Amino acid sequence: MLQFLTGKIEGVSKGNWINLGITLLVLLLGIIFAGDFPKQDGHYGFWSLVPPLVAIVLAFWTQEVISALFVGVALGGVISGQLNIVQSFLIPSIGSEDFALILLVYLWSLGGLIGIWTRTGGAEKFALWASKKVVRDRRSAKFFTWLMGLIFHQGGTISTVLTGATVRPVADKHEVSHEELSYMVDSTASPAATVIPFNVWPIYVGGLVAGTIPMFETAEDGISFFLQALPFNFYGIFALLITLLFAWELLPWIPGKKMRNAIARARETGELDHEDAEPLAASELTETDIPDDYNPGLVDFFGPLGTLLGVAIIPYVITFYILGQEDPLLMISEAFVLAVLAGMLIALVKGMKLKTVIDGFVDGCKGVTIGAIILALAVSLKSVADAVGTADYVVAITGGSLAPATLPALLLLLCMIIAFSTGTSWGTYAVVFPVAIPLAWAVLPDTFFLTICFGAVIGGSVFGDQCSPISDTTILSSLATGCDLMDHVYTQIPLALTAAGIAAFLYTMLVIFFV
Repeated sequence: MLQFLTGKIEGVSKGNWINLGITLLVLLLGIIFAGDFPKQDGHYGFWSLVPPLVAIVLAFWTQEVISALFVGVALGGVISGQLNIVQSFLIPSIGSEDFALILLVYLWSLGGLIGIWTRTGGAEKFALWASKKVVRDRRSAKFFTWLMGLIFHQGGTISTVLTGATVRPVADKHEVSHEELSYMVDSTASPAATVIPFNVWPIYVGGLVAGTIPMFETAEDGISFFLQALPFNFYGIFALLITLLFAWELLPWIPGKKMRNAIARARETGELDHEDAEPLAASELTETDIPDDYNPGLVDFFGPLGTLLGVAIIPYVITFYILGQEDPLLMISEAFVLAVLAGMLIALVKGMKLKTVIDGFVDGCKGVTIGAIILALAVSLKSVADAVGTADYVVAITGGSLAPATLPALLLLLCMIIAFSTGTSWGTYAVVFPVAIPLAWAVLPDTFFLTICFGAVIGGSVFGDQCSPISDTTILSSLATGCDLMDHVYTQIPLALTAAGIAAFLYTMLVIFFV
């Protein structure tokens, strides 16, 4: 028994003891220094970077995300002088409408629907059908993933959930590693949403830039400029192209040793995760338990999915593109809930017992518990970043570099850092666009130059959101594909950095030679 306990303690000391020690140190510092950090211009200087920076470093170092996020939240309480982090950050964040939407739509509805599929066999039936009709081998399975990411391009979180849930059965059947799968799902989510503009992203950004300079008098002006700047969203474009080449295995060299190892492991052993991985998707989401008297069919899969897409997309298309309403009807929450109800109804009509249906739904919800905890702490850390002025400080320390040739690449890097630190592209847009647009126009009042800077902000924010371990899209990509969160982060970053590096180079060359 003593040897067993000693072994457990030694195992824990490699990761959790580090976080525990830091947490205790934070509590001690909080008692001593709470309220003593000077604040000016909406931030605390370098200390504004500490909460997200420590959380991200600990997540990479210890491979344990939950405690790392909690340490970041606790540090934010110390720096802001709000030691009661439960009342100041956790309850307001977890009790917010935004988190309720994530919990209901992207976690319970997603988990519940997949849980129902484990009872009806809908996803497995689709995998078999797609394998015969669409997917022939490993490469076509990965291309199918890329294609579904473009089809489900409405937004980061929505795309990751829909794409991951749809393609995972097919990819698993053809032994595509979960690191590969989560990268392709994540890299065709927000990047696709910024390149294919048939969604709410242009509307959101248009509202942010309205009134920043004279040429953006209204939100409609901003929307039109968003569309005009699409060819210059180099990060989004190259992220999609690199993912396509990755899917067809046409990249001459795959950046990142961990991704190369994951590919080799899946090919040689058939293991989709490494032996020490801790996938976010629990067994409740992957193990089927179909009643003996139930006959699975494609309707079990396409019925709920068709309901989801129909309710989410058709009203939006009608109200925006046909009726021309400025505030189109976008029923995302309703679509997910109705998809779950459709899955239940189809199963009941085909003769499945109500208790079996509900058990599947409940097991699916249980399967996303870890993801819910991580998302709750990630949302709380975003509130902490707002409270300590993380984004304001990053903007302030980089605002002095005003050379036109360097500004687009600088804005790209700035947005990458802010979005990576805060885990949100839309939040980064809200902070950077009101500053970046007037800054770019003041440096060089040229429409083409402004277009380049505009594209840099769009792409840089998506990079940071896509790669950050505290981003909801990163977490949900891991959850939907059954990948270990930090394995997804480690294997994705080198490929994403390649796209970002190409984008920065092209921005600089365009300004030097054409502005």
